[in-house]
Amino acid sequence: MGWLKGDFWLLAKISTAYIGAVIGAGFASGQEIMQFFILHSGKGLAGAALATFLFAYLGGLVMFLSIKIKTANYKEFLNFLLGPRLGKLMDGLSLFMLLGGLSVMLAGSAAVFGEHFGLPVRAGTWVVVILTSLVILGGLEGVMTANVFLVPLKLLAVFLISLTVLGVGGLPELHQLPREPAGGVAGNWLVAGFLYVSYNMVVPVAVLSSLGRSVSLKLGIAGGALGGFLIGLAVFLVTLAGLAHMPEAASYQIPLLYLTGLLGSLFSQVLGILIWLAILTTAIADAHGFASRMAPGGSSLYRFWGTGACLLALPLSGLGFSGLVRVLYPLFGCAGLVLLLGLLLLPFTIYFRKVKKNFTL
Repeated sequence: MGWLKGDFWLLAKISTAYIGAVIGAGFASGQEIMQFFILHSGKGLAGAALATFLFAYLGGLVMFLSIKIKTANYKEFLNFLLGPRLGKLMDGLSLFMLLGGLSVMLAGSAAVFGEHFGLPVRAGTWVVVILTSLVILGGLEGVMTANVFLVPLKLLAVFLISLTVLGVGGLPELHQLPREPAGGVAGNWLVAGFLYVSYNMVVPVAVLSSLGRSVSLKLGIAGGALGGFLIGLAVFLVTLAGLAHMPEAASYQIPLLYLTGLLGSLFSQVLGILIWLAILTTAIADAHGFASRMAPGGSSLYRFWGTGACLLALPLSGLGFSGLVRVLYPLFGCAGLVLLLGLLLLPFTIYFRKVKKNFTL
């Protein structure tokens, strides 16, 4: 029974680390889901199903590769996946993006504190800096344990809001939805599904690849696949709830705020907490990814770089949430697309490497 409990705890750590790296402020506000899925009308559900498959498959694949080549950080992972030249370029870009992503989370926390809770803006920034630093000071184990406790709360909130909205308003009448998309990313549900996953893969790869020496192959693959499935399920439920209240939901900057408004003020407060939790867990993932790249997860240098990253991100966070998102997120998308293509083409890459090796011999 102790063995089973230990395996379950480790499985929860892996899957929540993955979920925590993906479900950020954009997801929790509903704006990401609106742009990538809901605005594609009924076909958005097919896009959500595709994203679910890709998240589960890629989560298992990243863990499989990380454990097989025993990675401790994403540099080793990228070098194997993309080769030394492109891997080195992506390494530098990812390091910058993790620091930039952390700045976005600090700015996002400031915005939530000021706009949603009516609290001092700077307090929102410093609370995330302090909490993230405390988690990082606990080393890799501290990061994994924090995710196990925080991520289920935000996932539960997403499920609760979506299912309650569907329970009150009913399922969307798919046959009555417009056949043509109302806008959104890419103009095509299939491309949008792929882009959404690629856009969200940079931070998860940085987090999951740091576990390559810490878990068994079986648990690693299961944890990656389970985390990906739960992310996809959350995407599907929010898409379904949004489609049930179109076109009204599309006119809001925070679509989930409109949906929770239908349920009363209590749910609006729950949404505020959800968005802030999503920001905190993503900030932890960014700081951990940065620190694990610079030093082993249990070392004093890891703690130095992790807390240092929080302080380095402070000046950039002063540029504001919307401005940072506008500048940095397209970069996230481009880098994520390279990663996604590398992962999807990996079976062919390995095959041709073997052929070339045999031919040389």
